[in-house]
Amino acid sequence: MNKDILLCGVGGQGTVLASKILAATAMNAGNAVHSAETIGMAQRGGSVTSHVRIGQSYSPLIPYRKADILMAFEPAEAVRNLVYLKKDGVVIVNKVPVKPVTESLHDTGYDGVEMIQYLKEKCHCIVIDSTEFGSAKFLNIAMLGVAVGTGKLGFTKEQVLEEIKNRVPQKYIDVNVEAFEKGIAIGEAK
Repeated sequence: MNKDILLCGVGGQGTVLASKILAATAMNAGNAVHSAETIGMAQRGGSVTSHVRIGQSYSPLIPYRKADILMAFEPAEAVRNLVYLKKDGVVIVNKVPVKPVTESLHDTGYDGVEMIQYLKEKCHCIVIDSTEFGSAKFLNIAMLGVAVGTGKLGFTKEQVLEEIKNRVPQKYIDVNVEAFEKGIAIGEAK
């Protein structure tokens, strides 16, 4: 299998955990995997980008216009990273924005709506709402579910669930599994 997946969001949204679950799932299935994160000022609400390359590749970074899936935890981050998506790729995006510090200082009116509209015009886009999963804390796992549900990820529910159960703290497994299954249902419906 050859698959390039770019995950992007804002610090604290769980993009790194989601990328580690994807990479481990791929390795458990016998695939070669390269991954890399660009974290920067993530702890202060900055951008986080994770590249996961499954199969044969010569670099852990996905070239422009080569990502099969772009999983965006925030609308502006989806637009910022759209250059990575291949022509027939899919974007899975959370419609709930994380307002940057500059928004709170200057009230620019950023609500993510224009970003979502732009994405819908430019690519195959699956829009989800993180509030549907009980808490934004489960968005990363729900997004993995959406990707599985579309069939574009190339892994089964059971393969991904095994790694979720290995990496999520025991006391949070049930709520994460519930979010994952809701995500699968959304992906299957799209």
